Amino acid sequence: MNSVEKNESKSEGCLQKCLVSRRQFLFSGLATATVALAGVPGFGFGISMAEAAVLSKYPRKKIGSLRALKTDVPVRFAYPTKDIENMLVKLGAQAGGGVGPSKDVVAFNPVCTHMGGPLGEKYNAQYKILGQCPFHQSTFDLTRHGMIVSGHGTESLPQVLLETEGDDIYATGFIGLVYGRKSNV
Repeated sequence: MNSVEKNESKSEGCLQKCLVSRRQFLFSGLATATVALAGVPGFGFGISMAEAAVLSKYPRKKIGSLRALKTDVPVRFAYPTKDIENMLVKLGAQAGGGVGPSKDVVAFNPVCTHMGGPLGEKYNAQYKILGQCPFHQSTFDLTRHGMIVSGHGTESLPQVLLETEGDDIYATGFIGLVYGRKSNV
């Protein structure tokens, strides 16, 4: 074996030791993702979104009654402080986080998550959406936890956690952060 063949043989050996198999690569990525997501609320390893809301010490406040609500007629209420105005609505269709016999009563903070555009007067009963935002036309699906449907919004609308006790509706926390705030409480 000449010196060129010896160097090529050494290079191939090093190359085999340095290469990572597809399986090794995928498992290393999986391990990294697991560690990264471990502390994120809602990912099984940390705390759930509802648990995060409870840990924030939100007050429990009566905000309405089931029998007083009319389908597709939003009702405004302040929660958890007097300066945060929210919207309670009976959608007439089952919704994520909905309460009541039909699981169709939900509440959201009606401020666009992109740049704080006002959405309070933009409820579309036909599609059960809030929007379009007057700034950049973001719309949010109220049947799916306020998920962004279109536009520049990058986060779902902050959803007010609700409970019922008989006919009474109570706000008990938030999922998400109200636009422009470091804390909802």
